Amino acid sequence: MAIAVGAIVSNIYYIQPLLADIARTFHITSTGAGAVAMLMQLGTTCAMMVFVPLGDVRERRSLITILVAVLAVALAGVAAAPSLVWLCVAGALVGASGSAVHLIIPFAAHITPDRERGRVVGIVVGGLLMGILLARTLSGYVGAAWGWRTMYWVAAGLMAILSILLRVLLPRSEPSVQLKYPALLRSIWHLFRSEPLLRESAFLGAMFFLAFSAFWTTLAFRLEAAPFHYGSAVAGSFGLVGAAGAAAAPLIGRLADRHGPRATIGWALLLGFISFLVLGWGGSTLIGLIAGVVLLDLGVQAGHIANQTRIYSLVPSARGRLNAVYMTCYFMGGASGSILGVWGWQVAQWWGVCCCGFGAMALGLAVHFRGKARSLL
Repeated sequence: MAIAVGAIVSNIYYIQPLLADIARTFHITSTGAGAVAMLMQLGTTCAMMVFVPLGDVRERRSLITILVAVLAVALAGVAAAPSLVWLCVAGALVGASGSAVHLIIPFAAHITPDRERGRVVGIVVGGLLMGILLARTLSGYVGAAWGWRTMYWVAAGLMAILSILLRVLLPRSEPSVQLKYPALLRSIWHLFRSEPLLRESAFLGAMFFLAFSAFWTTLAFRLEAAPFHYGSAVAGSFGLVGAAGAAAAPLIGRLADRHGPRATIGWALLLGFISFLVLGWGGSTLIGLIAGVVLLDLGVQAGHIANQTRIYSLVPSARGRLNAVYMTCYFMGGASGSILGVWGWQVAQWWGVCCCGFGAMALGLAVHFRGKARSLL
């Protein structure tokens, strides 16, 4: 499951080191290229409320397999895109079908005993974060060597193979409740209204991913500018740096099991805030960028794992719907971060990007301490 989620989610993030190359291909500005990345994340966001809740009422293996097969077709559409409009539509479909990831994670939590849920979620989310980070490395090198379209043809073939493997290797997982689709959607709103911890976790997840996306979407522009003048391959290499933080996922899951998710989230927000101080003041040197990347990815990962661990404990029969609410807000934050990061870059260059991160982490800390005062988990 960890390998599968890493491979699937990679497809949404291959684009980030390639944005400058895509902008040149279609003769658009950096803001226009950033909008394509935003559309991929918005596609996932919309699919969260359409497909992910079905994990509670449909056989999960079949649903996951179908979505991954559609993903292979969408990636081929990106690779063949003759125009910007085609690219945007295919990119949105990549994001929508990539929501299969968020059927797999609650699937893993569903088949895990309560006492080990943090560790198991940590392992699977670690695979997800490795995919997000290493996707940039792979696409950066492939894009530099053979062009950005080649990356998407390769990805389409990989997803076609993965859809077959998932059908063979995943166990069947029958639904835990029986609801018609309209009632299923209504129940999502009821969960959102009735669970304050879900609302808090969803907001904090959005702030973590907003900051994360603002940085990674604009890193290629930072590295192309003075004093670096690097291309997409170097931008992609920073995924290897971030992977050092992702490797700590199982440990973070154990800490959430042992000390509780709230303490873990508090430290994660603080790490995220410090990371943007480091990136802001040290962003003109490679050492400063590397240190900031490690801190940022570790903080975002810790917060994400702790958030998911605690929402899965709320209503065991509704983990798919809980995850739909959380991940919808999470990707709304990511989509906002993609466009705000590019806007910040155009307004104030690197400090504009860092201010987006500061703001997101500051809001997150305010909501976190408000929840702590109300004695939420």
